[in-house]
Amino acid sequence: MFRQLSAIALAGLMVHVVACVNPTLASSNQDRQYQRAQEVKSEILKLGVGSEARIALKTRDNVKLAGFISEAARDSFVVTELKTGTATTVAYGDVTQVKGNNLSTGAKIAIGIGIGVGLTFLVAYLIVQSYHD
Repeated sequence: MFRQLSAIALAGLMVHVVACVNPTLASSNQDRQYQRAQEVKSEILKLGVGSEARIALKTRDNVKLAGFISEAARDSFVVTELKTGTATTVAYGDVTQVKGNNLSTGAKIAIGIGIGVGLTFLVAYLIVQSYHD
């Protein structure tokens, strides 16, 4: 008798736990989707808008788009293909992968400084070589 009551109590406890956990899993999945959409939105806003804001992305429907961001709104953005000029509106939540292909201002400045330093060393080397000859 004790075994039967224990088995029934354990089964009831398991049903209760499963019923409590499922809504939590569903809400955490929604939270993850919302979080991902916010990350995509942040990346899009960092890239900016215009022909310099190059992007390649993949949507939930496995559609691949490449081009530039021609418009960014609150819930979506527009990708315009370079060759065809076709504009496609994409919701932030529909994006699964995104890659931006432009450089930030800081990166451009760092590259410029690197080139300047490299040229300075090259000129200094050539001057030293010309004195030794």
